[in-house]
Amino acid sequence: MLSNGLSQGSVPRLGRPQPLRDRVYEALLELISTRSLRPGQHLVEAELAGHLGVSRQPVREALQRLNTEGWVDLRPAQGAFVHEPSGDETDQLFVVRALLETEAARLAAAASSAEGLERLDELCATGEAAVAADDVDTVVVANAEFHAHVMELAGNTVLAELAAHVERRVRRYYTPIVRQAWVEHRELIEAIAAHDEGRAQRVMRAHTQDARTRFSPRPIT
Repeated sequence: MLSNGLSQGSVPRLGRPQPLRDRVYEALLELISTRSLRPGQHLVEAELAGHLGVSRQPVREALQRLNTEGWVDLRPAQGAFVHEPSGDETDQLFVVRALLETEAARLAAAASSAEGLERLDELCATGEAAVAADDVDTVVVANAEFHAHVMELAGNTVLAELAAHVERRVRRYYTPIVRQAWVEHRELIEAIAAHDEGRAQRVMRAHTQDARTRFSPRPIT
């Protein structure tokens, strides 16, 4: 028993700093999802360790985790490669994204606030300006933030967590650079502002279902 009356077992242990392997995992995941590491690219442990300033062990552990989660393929006697999704795999991912985003749009329309709508408007304006300037990186970020904020307005934490996971995978497949995507964002804002749940669903469904064919492939550089 401690002096303040708490038993030893009831005191939670303080969290430790994030393990190095987890930090390496996050770094590699970001490089893959943004296509800095391209689909099909050979991942050499020694090279990655050198770039990240770590030993090969945490890189090896991170690659094994990424393989389990489908981001990396480990091939016997060949090594690790960035996973190249098939057409069917990508189509399935976009179907799931459409389902999640459509429900989020409905919930956002039911519970939107003036402050939330103002933020959506700001993000949409940022994206529109980036499209006009052909600023691909800013477009990608603004698009992700726009959809994330719709999720926030929806007010469903589980839905937001699932959508964030799916969105990270989707992000490596396309660039929402076309103007039509941002026209639809404006239409969605109007539906949410009017608290029109049905219209918000229809706009988001069309926006996400057609994304697979209408959005430009991410350029490989």
